[in-house]
Amino acid sequence: MELTIEVPRLNDAHSDFVSMAHIWSQIDAAGDGVEVSFAFSRCGFLQPNAVVFLGGLARIIGHRGGKAHFLVGTMEESVRVNLLQNGFGHAMGAEEAPWQGNSIPYREYFIGDEDAVVQDLRQHWLGRGWINVSTALANEVVGQMWELFANAFEHSNTPVGVYSCGQYFWRRRVLTLAVADFGVGIPSNVRLYLGEPTLSGADALRWAFQRGHSTRVRSGPGGMGLDLLKELVCKTNGAMLVYSHDGCALIDQRGERYENFAPFFEGTLVQIRLLCDDKHYMLSKEVAATSPSQFF
Repeated sequence: MELTIEVPRLNDAHSDFVSMAHIWSQIDAAGDGVEVSFAFSRCGFLQPNAVVFLGGLARIIGHRGGKAHFLVGTMEESVRVNLLQNGFGHAMGAEEAPWQGNSIPYREYFIGDEDAVVQDLRQHWLGRGWINVSTALANEVVGQMWELFANAFEHSNTPVGVYSCGQYFWRRRVLTLAVADFGVGIPSNVRLYLGEPTLSGADALRWAFQRGHSTRVRSGPGGMGLDLLKELVCKTNGAMLVYSHDGCALIDQRGERYENFAPFFEGTLVQIRLLCDDKHYMLSKEVAATSPSQFF
């Protein structure tokens, strides 16, 4: 069976996540062995969340005995160059090697290698000087990001690993990072862990992101609460978007909002957006009492 998917312009609004869920539904409905061609004549822009989504889809298609083709000739030049620069193109078979620019490199992790994930995030996300954070704060935040990866490896049952990618939009001084897996989703894990099969997607995500709550066997203190990460997002006037299974969450300066999500999406897709202002961010224990710096 052959299937052509017209990829639209994909940003990080709610409607864009709905569009991605519809794409996933088409491919899932096509079943095993499908040959999918992704066309980009209607796509003028891809946020990192869309890049990791398409990468994971390609691997899912291959895992199910099919093939994925990205029709480079249909791409606008800006889209093509960005996918080459961040390494997505090379991962999908292009000869051109990626180069250092304003991207956080596209990565595919097939095993839960904490050292590799943490090193990548520390170096390429918070270590490029785009946002002014102390070493101690960066290490703590990256450690909390590992919780998202660890949850995917331990409980999502993803058959094709975990994907990450990001971008620094220098004109707007916005730094984004996206992480995706195609497992069973956070709400499914929470329902199973709590023994509450009728728990809504919204309530399941709300439970998962509270301090001390975790379905992981080796959770450590704090669970998936991600307190420092959420605080950094809020203090930089950024946002954290989470779409998983049948639930979604938006965390920003206005608080945490959890909703049910339809259409259904098998997996978890996270995008973190930070505004890179001129402030210096550090842990409260690093700051002298007279310091005017922003701190946690």
